[in-house]
Amino acid sequence: MYKFEICANSVASCIAAQEGGADRVELCSGIPEGGTTPSFGMIRKARASIDIGLNVIIRPRGGDFLYSEDELEEMIHDIGIAEELGADGLVFGCLTKEGNIDKKAMSILMEAAGNLPVTFHRAFDHSADPLKALEDIIELGCARILTSGCRPTALEGADLLAQLVEKAGDRIIIMPGCGVNEDNIAEIARLSGAREFHFSAREPVESGMLFRNPDVAMGNEEDPYGTVRTTAARVAATIKPLRF
Repeated sequence: MYKFEICANSVASCIAAQEGGADRVELCSGIPEGGTTPSFGMIRKARASIDIGLNVIIRPRGGDFLYSEDELEEMIHDIGIAEELGADGLVFGCLTKEGNIDKKAMSILMEAAGNLPVTFHRAFDHSADPLKALEDIIELGCARILTSGCRPTALEGADLLAQLVEKAGDRIIIMPGCGVNEDNIAEIARLSGAREFHFSAREPVESGMLFRNPDVAMGNEEDPYGTVRTTAARVAATIKPLRF
């Protein structure tokens, strides 16, 4: 009855997602920015490493979802590369400056996507009128919407998620994401009625570096050498309340 998508920030996270029992990954870089387009090499290696579904985020930068013509052209090129490298689906979303779905920009990207199914990502949560946005996204032909119900976490947004699931019917999939974990996934499913879920199941990974320069930070100032990575154990633990 349920499907599970992992927000994977590396090839190692993709492999862990598969080992933990996930149905699909959303491959992305730039996690601190909310996810950006992964590299050619990451997509290619991920495709060679897993058999489950591989969706690739198409997002040229962090920040807002109001894109210039140059950025749209960049996204079109990235869509072509993702398809060439064997992506099963794409993840993107565009808004106007008023907070509406940018149907013109989305139509351009949807045409470039061709037959690949498209998930409209959490740009949805920044839309001015989510119920209108739902209808616009359905009209565009997207396969699903990734959303926290316009709240900081999916559990907090469960009321709107339930409305979206009801109004969507069988026209589009509503996929809760953000803050979904082993402790709340069953409650989110009960409250929202959703059947697909998006989560990262990541844990900190200690760096293997022996020499470290304490005067130079790269990104995370609290732990400039460490990273975070999806683990198979956390994927399995998060899935368990709904699958078994």
